[in-house]
Amino acid sequence: MSKVLIENAWDEPEWAEEAVFPATEQELLFLTQKLAELEIPIKVFLQAVSIAAYDCLSAFRYADKYLNLSQK
Repeated sequence: MSKVLIENAWDEPEWAEEAVFPATEQELLFLTQKLAELEIPIKVFLQAVSIAAYDCLSAFRYADKYLNLSQK
């Protein structure tokens, strides 16, 4: 029975791996412009750039989440 549960778990979409790509120079520029819209701590900016070095989409999700929370 546990084998069936494990096999079904791998069919779930949240378990699917998405391709991870580092940000290009143009994407880093766009990320910088996006974060420059509001005054943010340098720590947040550096964290977004650090994330972008290995996963561009995660960096934009991080920036969007921070900007959405700071606007509330």
